[in-house]
Amino acid sequence: MASMITKPSHLRCILTRTSKCLAVTWTKTSFGSERSYASKTDGESRIPKIYTKTGDKGFSSTYTGERRPKEDHVFEALGTTDELSSAIGLAREFCIDKGHTFTDQLDKIQCVLQDVGSNIATPQSSAREIHIKTTKFSSQPVADLEGWIDEFTEKLPPLTNFILPSGGKSSAALHIARTVCRRAERSVSPIVRSGEADPDVAKYLNRLSDYLFTVARYTAMKEGNEETIYKRPE
Repeated sequence: MASMITKPSHLRCILTRTSKCLAVTWTKTSFGSERSYASKTDGESRIPKIYTKTGDKGFSSTYTGERRPKEDHVFEALGTTDELSSAIGLAREFCIDKGHTFTDQLDKIQCVLQDVGSNIATPQSSAREIHIKTTKFSSQPVADLEGWIDEFTEKLPPLTNFILPSGGKSSAALHIARTVCRRAERSVSPIVRSGEADPDVAKYLNRLSDYLFTVARYTAMKEGNEETIYKRPE
């Protein structure tokens, strides 16, 4: 699985399965955990700075080495995917507080979203074989989501009304993640249609929004919270 280091605004740099990779370590301090990045190359260790200054002129690099404007559709999609992972991470914290047992699924989803980003950051038109092999996105994550959706749906009462994002903090946070997921799907769709990303990436985001909707309803039910039903204003 390819992984990434993220900066606040977008997915920044992709690390592949090579011996020259960054090892992230955590050390305890008196006020929490301190993160350090050690680049292990030929037995040497050094701690590079987290900022590179390479984007100061408004350009960033794809995994294939292309320099593109930061407003390019690839970086827009990467940023939205990163935002989606962050929204899921927040929802996960609420779910952990309530003792929900499906949070391991949210963990896996966040990891898969890293792979989604890797694929998006590798435009097929400029990718070499090693790039494509490293960032290939399979259909298995899509099947996993479909299985989870089916399991939750079997436990839920039939949906007979339009519902509003509600049902407690956990449920509402999952609904927020769902709406960000829809935006991520919209930003990725043009890239997939142009043949620059794997079609399964778009399928995954489509299924993920359905999963988040379903698990939001399941969360409200498990917590004993009522969902707000849409009523047309008089």
